[in-house]
Parts: sequence; structure tokens; C-alpha cells
Amino acid sequence: MLNIIIAIVAVILLTIGIVWVIDKFVPKKAKPFITIALWLLIVFLGYKTFMSVYGEIQFNQLKEKRYNQVIKNLIDIRNAQVAHKVITGKFTDNFDDLVKFIDTAEYTITQRRDSTVLDVERTKLFGGVETFKTLVLVDTLDFVSVKDSLFKTSTRYKTMMNVPVGAEGAKFELKAGMLDSIPVFEASVRKEVVLFDQEKYLIKKEEQVVSVDGVNGPTIKVGSMDEVNTTGNWPKNFSKEQ
Repeated sequence: MLNIIIAIVAVILLTIGIVWVIDKFVPKKAKPFITIALWLLIVFLGYKTFMSVYGEIQFNQLKEKRYNQVIKNLIDIRNAQVAHKVITGKFTDNFDDLVKFIDTAEYTITQRRDSTVLDVERTKLFGGVETFKTLVLVDTLDFVSVKDSLFKTSTRYKTMMNVPVGAEGAKFELKAGMLDSIPVFEASVRKEVVLFDQEKYLIKKEEQVVSVDGVNGPTIKVGSMDEVNTTGNWPKNFSKEQ
């Protein structure tokens, strides 16, 4: 973008220079037509310069608005996957299974407590001298619905697999597997899908972002298949909830 602006400004300055040269050396009869044409060119190039800058500002505003909507869904997917792992010990790569899990699964609320009891074997071993041992007991207190815990009365989890903005009908890609015997997952969507109706050169530029306050890379994602984490690749300015 900077190169384009510099080029346009250079052309404008060159045109102004040409106007000056014409004013000095071109016959008077031809001057009005040429001068008007060149000034029209200057106005046109000035307009293009303004629109190139303003267009990028509009793109960034639209991008942030769409990214925030996408991130809300990714956070729901992440929370559902974490619950799935807590209860089943693994993540899933199937949205239908994840929705079914939310509809039916329950957290078990437990309480751990220590209890001291007579150690019969050691008591016999020590000739009747009473010896005690400590046991850790786990009591089941209650069961809590995963759906109520994560989404309360909302049914948005049933559509969390749909990309809420961008190309019509787009869905998040969901992967799950094992990395060094540890469960991992990744949910993602390409930026070009979210920004499908924008200028191609702006989308390409956005896909190459490497910044502490931007969404780095060509995708918006949560989790990773290459490292053990359940975080998103967006900075805090896009979403307060991490």
C-alpha cells in the first residue's frame, strides 16, 4: 500500500511539473486544453490516493468486526472440546458428536476426603499393636449438565460449526488427534473465507500479518495439531475472553 501511495504522489508531482513546463514553453493556443487535461489527471490521481487509504481503513474496520464474530464461535468450540476431554479423555474431530455430547453429557461433582481406618494386616504383623492407615475417599455429590454449565439456556452450540460471517455456507475445519500421547485439537477457518468479498490484494496482505496486535497467518484458529495448547491465535484486543 505504501508503495502505491508513493507512486501516485510521484506521478502527481510529475504532472504538476509538466504543467509548469507547458505553461512556460507551449504555445498559448494549446495551453488551455493541455492544462485542463493535466489538472483533471491530478484530481483523478489525488482521488485514487485518498480512496486507496480510505479503502484500507474501511477494510480494517470490517475485518475486526468479522473476526470478533468468528472468534466468539471458536471460543464456544474450544470450551465444548475442553469439556469433552475432561469427561471422555480425548477431543473429537466431528461436530455432530460434539453437539450430541453437549446435549447429553454431565459433569460429576465430587468431594475428596481423608479417612483413617485400622490396618488389619500391619496390626497382626506387629503382634496386635493397633496400626492405622489413611485412605482418600471420593464422594459423588451431584451431576451437572455440560449444556447448562457452558451455554445455560442458549442453543448457539448447535450452530457453532458454521462460520457466522463471510462466504455463505462456510464451516470451521475441526481436527483432533494425539501428539506424543497427549490429546490435541484445532478448529480453524481461512481468512480468505471470512473476507471473501474484499479486495484480493488486501486479503493477501492480511494473510501475511505478523504482529503482536493482529491475527497472524492465513487462518483464524484455536488449538493446534503441532503443539499442546487450547489457545487462539488472536490478541486480546479482538476478544476479552481467552
